[in-house]
Amino acid sequence: MAKHYEGILIGKGLKFAVVVSRFNELITTKLLEGARDAFLRHGVNDEDIGIVWTPGCLEIPLMAQILAQSNKYNAVVCLGAVIRGGTPHFEYVASEVNRGIGKVALDTGLPVIQGIITADTLEQAIQRAGAKEGNRGFTAAVNAIEMANLLRALQ
Repeated sequence: MAKHYEGILIGKGLKFAVVVSRFNELITTKLLEGARDAFLRHGVNDEDIGIVWTPGCLEIPLMAQILAQSNKYNAVVCLGAVIRGGTPHFEYVASEVNRGIGKVALDTGLPVIQGIITADTLEQAIQRAGAKEGNRGFTAAVNAIEMANLLRALQ
C-alpha cells in the first residue's frame, strides 16, 4: 500500500519567522495580526515567532533568505501588500517579490510561504486582510505550520 505524507496543523515546538513590509502598513499590520493569531491558535509559543520589518515588498526575499539560512526557523512567512496604481510598477513589484520568495524556498529547502496580497484597489486589499475574504496572513501562517510538519515527516 502506498505511504501518504501530510503536514499536521499543530505548531507546538516549531519556530517561525515572519517578514512583513512596512509599505501599506494599514494592510500589513492586519496581516501580521492574522498570522500571529493563527500561530498562537495552533500551539506556537509567542517567543517562537520572530518578526522582521522591511521598508517594502521588494526587500522581503532577501530577509527571508537570511532567516531561512539561519537554521533557527522551521518556516518563514512573507507578508505584504502590493496595490495597483497608475503605472506598471505594480506588475514589476508583484512579479519580482513572488519570484524571489519562490527562489528562496527552492534554494534553502525551507518552507517560505507567500502571504503577499496583490490587489487592484485598497478596498480589495482590506477585504483580504481580515474583512469579508478572511485574512491572508492567517492562511499563510497555517500553511507554514502544515509545510513545516510535512517537511519533518519527509525527513
